[in-house]
Amino acid sequence: MIARLSGVLEEKTPDQLVVNVNGVGYQVLVSLQTFYRLPIEQERVNLHIHTHLREDALQLYGFLEEKEKAGFLLLKGVTGIGPRLALNILSGIPVEELENALRTSDVTRLVAIPGVGKKTAERMVVELREKVGASSEGQGIPSEHAPVSAEAISALVNLGYRQAEAEKAVRGAIQRNATTIAEVIRESLRSLRT
Repeated sequence: MIARLSGVLEEKTPDQLVVNVNGVGYQVLVSLQTFYRLPIEQERVNLHIHTHLREDALQLYGFLEEKEKAGFLLLKGVTGIGPRLALNILSGIPVEELENALRTSDVTRLVAIPGVGKKTAERMVVELREKVGASSEGQGIPSEHAPVSAEAISALVNLGYRQAEAEKAVRGAIQRNATTIAEVIRESLRSLRT
């Protein structure tokens, strides 16, 4: 699984980039939030990557900040939201505003994002309010474990586990002091097998 890319930004359009890493050009899908903060072409870029594997494709989603990647992974965990819609949502709202809209159940703000209807916005609030609600105590999307937790949950779901059981296993692994993505996944798989 690719977690980061560091290379030369060869091409960029509002929805995708080509990053040259030692002669290999990686196509990376990005949000508008990331696109607007990219350096000019032919300069170096460092991206946090989410690798999404489908039956017919391997897609890379890139983010300049770990916080945006964590928000993407949380959105992707919502029923009915795939990676493309999650990226579209992040194109329409900065992560801080998204977190605030979810915490305050501001469905009107969420519906204003292109591609998000009322039912999707309500589902987002129901499924993510508690996850970002703790941010008033400093534990929302940008918490220290959110990126590792979201990545581990995504990996377990891709392996065929249900979202709820993956979340429970990852929470337990982090409580048992697993810190790296590999440790969290290993501990989670151990608990899921017993």
